[in-house]
Amino acid sequence: MKCPYCGKEDSRVMDSRPTDDGSIRRRRQCDSCGKRFTTYEKVETVPLMVIKKDSKREPYDRKKLLAGIVRACYKRPISIDRMNEMVDEIETEIFNSGEKEIPTTRIGEVVMDKLKDLDAVAYVRFASVYREFKDVNTFMDELKKFLV
Repeated sequence: MKCPYCGKEDSRVMDSRPTDDGSIRRRRQCDSCGKRFTTYEKVETVPLMVIKKDSKREPYDRKKLLAGIVRACYKRPISIDRMNEMVDEIETEIFNSGEKEIPTTRIGEVVMDKLKDLDAVAYVRFASVYREFKDVNTFMDELKKFLV
């Protein structure tokens, strides 16, 4: 890191700590002049694009994911904190996949896996919208998975 005082390239990190905005604050000392200075580093993230069913692409939006889960969990004994935790888990899974574009079908499957473990009614609600059940028989087929 270039020293702002003498312009030399050699400096050492004396202290590092995360900041509230997600960046890293580093306290440095120049090896040449001995003066200290602070730098801030921010991790550069590649925006995740979501591929919709009609092949349109749009940026990933956490609010949309949370809204779908909140609708599925409506009047169920699930706290908003638990729903936010679930969104965090889903985001971790999809962001760690390393893909720059992800289809909504993949996100929907991850959500259904999480809801299946959390609450059967919320799972069926989400699945009925996500899978677009056309008739009662397809709905019953999904319910039979829980009755076994």
